[in-house]
Amino acid sequence: MDYLLQYGLFLAKVVTVVLSLVILVGVALGMSNRVRKHLQGDLEVEPLNDSYEAMSDTMELATLHPGSRKLWHKEKKKADKHKKKKTEERQRVYLLDFKGDMRASAVASLRQEITAVLSQAKPEDEVVVRLESAGGMVHSYGLAASQLDRIKQQGIPLTVCVDKVAASGGYMMACVADKILAAPFSMIGSIGVVAQLPNFNRLLKKHDVDVELHTAGEYKRTLTMFGENTELGREKFVEDLEEIHEIFKEFVKNHRESVDINAISTGKVWLGTHAKNVLLVDEIKTSDEYLVDRAKDANIYLVRFVYHKSLPEKMGLAAENRADSLLLRWFERLRVKQFFS
Repeated sequence: MDYLLQYGLFLAKVVTVVLSLVILVGVALGMSNRVRKHLQGDLEVEPLNDSYEAMSDTMELATLHPGSRKLWHKEKKKADKHKKKKTEERQRVYLLDFKGDMRASAVASLRQEITAVLSQAKPEDEVVVRLESAGGMVHSYGLAASQLDRIKQQGIPLTVCVDKVAASGGYMMACVADKILAAPFSMIGSIGVVAQLPNFNRLLKKHDVDVELHTAGEYKRTLTMFGENTELGREKFVEDLEEIHEIFKEFVKNHRESVDINAISTGKVWLGTHAKNVLLVDEIKTSDEYLVDRAKDANIYLVRFVYHKSLPEKMGLAAENRADSLLLRWFERLRVKQFFS
């Protein structure tokens, strides 16, 4: 009996401690959620000139004779004092990164970064965007392109660097820039529109499954996945695609007046060197080469807006990014096969 009493007291203590911890965690999470309502994310600004200079200094020191290093440090200290005031007066380059998925979800951060940059940028400064995207939803990339156009509207020079791919919606964004730089083997173009969906109507009929679809409006639903599609619906669907394609072509032509729009709007993808020949890009150069060169006469700042995400959001985003990376990988394989098979 005494043993059972002691065990009962021990169990009560354990339950009390566990409940206390649960309450404390709940309160902490509640406070965290209230704070996050006001702090949706963080703006991070990283000066890159120091990083470039540090790498250069490390290499220089490593190649010096050990006896010369003390003198090098002394001369370096004098040079840094003399250079400090001069660098503060230099032109500023604001660097943004955009890695696109099918929904162009990175536009959520892009719009915040551009708002922050435009609060400080002057016409003599420059915005550089490192862009990587194989395209996706028209309305999402249309918004992303409009965000970049805000920079142009403020009279700030805009440069887009493409190291890997700027295709379809990705090129819709890139063409807004005053200058497009592309790596030699980057993939550029794909100015076209594509849409596809499966139809299970025959399979459902085979198993005696009926599907009812009711719409108000003749073209509310042109093609469906489960209903029986009509020739009229197909014609309207294709008509809509053609209309979007024409708007896309017009958009590119307005921003790249020198291109032969009918020649480059077939949906074809060009490697960077060939894209320059058809005037889709202005210069063959990697982003690293361009930024290191600009660092000689400008202060470069990497600007990032990072949203706070809950654990479920992080897990969902990781799964989505994985799916997008697989799609991008297959896209690149198909293009490589197209060029080299």
